[in-house]
Amino acid sequence: MDRRQQKTRQAIFNAFSALLEHKKFNQITVQEIIDRANIGRSTFYAHFGTKEELLNELCSDMFRHVFSDHLETEPTHDFSGSSNERKTRITHILYHLKDNQAEIIRLLSGESGELFLNYFKSYLKEMFAGLVKESSMEIPVSYLENFLVGSFTDTIEWWVRQRMATPPDTLAKYYLTVIEHGFRIS
Repeated sequence: MDRRQQKTRQAIFNAFSALLEHKKFNQITVQEIIDRANIGRSTFYAHFGTKEELLNELCSDMFRHVFSDHLETEPTHDFSGSSNERKTRITHILYHLKDNQAEIIRLLSGESGELFLNYFKSYLKEMFAGLVKESSMEIPVSYLENFLVGSFTDTIEWWVRQRMATPPDTLAKYYLTVIEHGFRIS
């Protein structure tokens, strides 16, 4: 993809994200995206066949690197020499969410936040499935995966409401402490 195509694609993503902040996905029209991105109809359809395809690509672009098994040196963090263990993976995800804080907050707090969360959960489920291969407890692995996805998603929602004030390393520590050691309910 050449620079011009990348620039057009990014304009479409930006327009779509801005619309998702104020409207539900089902209420957004392709025409609104086209108008906001300042492109022609044929240009939109040269990049995306449908609005659903656009949403899928937006989420895939956002999460492809975040959930990658290959960790690289990046401006805000470096896990390139780390093992691909649970703590590293979770902390890496949190750094990326923090690095994209404005967009994440906009997508989660907008009218279509639940739709965005569903995509996020599908990536989390795949990641946790790789980390929870079997359990020594008498609890089905599918329940554990579901619990981890739900609790991590709730952690992210709490963090967003706090305007991501807690550093990623600290939040990962909080989450893993609760998951690994539990807590006593009295």
